[in-house]
Amino acid sequence: MAKFKAFRIFSEEGKVVSRLVEMTLDELDPGEVVIKTAFSSINFKDALAATDTGKIIRRFPCVGGIDGCGTVVSSTDPRFREGDEVIATSYDIGVAHDGGYAQYMRLPAGWVVPLPKGMSLFDSMALGTAGYTAGLAVVRMEHEGLKPDNGPVIVTGATGGVGSIAVDILAGAGYHVVALTGKEAESDYLKGLGAKEVMLRSALDLTKIKPLDKAAWAGAVDNLGGEVLSWLASTMNVGGTLASIGLAASHTFNTTVMPFILRGVSLLGVDSVNTQMPVRRSVWERLATDLKPRHLQSMVTTVELDGMKPVFDKILKAQFRGRAVVKVGG
Repeated sequence: MAKFKAFRIFSEEGKVVSRLVEMTLDELDPGEVVIKTAFSSINFKDALAATDTGKIIRRFPCVGGIDGCGTVVSSTDPRFREGDEVIATSYDIGVAHDGGYAQYMRLPAGWVVPLPKGMSLFDSMALGTAGYTAGLAVVRMEHEGLKPDNGPVIVTGATGGVGSIAVDILAGAGYHVVALTGKEAESDYLKGLGAKEVMLRSALDLTKIKPLDKAAWAGAVDNLGGEVLSWLASTMNVGGTLASIGLAASHTFNTTVMPFILRGVSLLGVDSVNTQMPVRRSVWERLATDLKPRHLQSMVTTVELDGMKPVFDKILKAQFRGRAVVKVGG
C-alpha cells in the first residue's frame, strides 16, 4: 500500500513530540470520505497542539492540523463523489481525529463542506478556521442588529489570523473599523486591510475599568479575553454587539451586569468547532461572496509540511502576522 507524508504528534516518555512520518490510508482514523489534501493552515490551536502548550491533543498519536482542503478520492456517502473539491475544519480534526497535516485525510462525511463557487482551495485555507471564525462572528453580530450605520466596530488582536480577516471583511462590508494592536509597527499593514483607525493597547489604562465607561463601539470582535474584554463590555454603545472569540491574553473575564441591563449589550460567544452544518455551509458561502476578504493574499505566508515548527513558535510568542497556509499536496 502506498505511503504518504504526515506530521504526527506523539506522547513519548511523558513528553509531547511531533515529527514528519510516513503513513498509509489504513493507519488513518475511520471516515466515509477520503480526501487528497492540497493545503492546510496553521492556527493558534495548531501551535498549542503541536507543542503541548495548551493540552489540546486528546488522543495520541494524532496527525495534526485542524484544517484541510483537497479533492475527494473516494466516498461511501452519497453527498460526495470522486473529484469533488472540499473543505474540512473544526470538530475533532487534528486533536482527536487525524487532521490536515497529511497528504491524505479520511473524515466523517458530516464534517466535510463543499468548496463554495468563487473560492479556490488555496484561499479556503488562507481563511481556514480563523477566517471561518471571523465570518461566523460577523454573521452573528449582524443577526443581533449590527449595521454599518450603527457606529464603529473594534477588532482586538488585529494582526493575528482571525483579527486580520475580521478587519478586512468588516471594512469591505462598509463598517468603520478600529484595529486594536500591541504592535505599532503594523499600523500600515492594518490600514492596508481597511482599518480606518489603529489604536495601541499601550494607550489603554486597564487598571481602572469602570462598570460603565464612555460608550464608543457599536460592535466588537475580541480575540484576547481578560481585561481587554472587560474594558470592551464597559465601552459598548446601547444595543452594541460584542463577539468573544479568543483568549490570547487570558481566559478570565471580570465585569458587571450593567452593560447588559442598562445598555442592552449582547455578548456573543463564537464557537467555530460545533457549529451546525447548515450554518457552517452558509458562512462559507458568504466568505466566497459578500464577506470575501479583499486583501487575503497580503496576509498569507506559505510553508511546507517540514517548515511549520518555526511558525508554531512565532504564533505562540505573538510574533506572527496574518495567516500561514501549509502546502501539503505533492
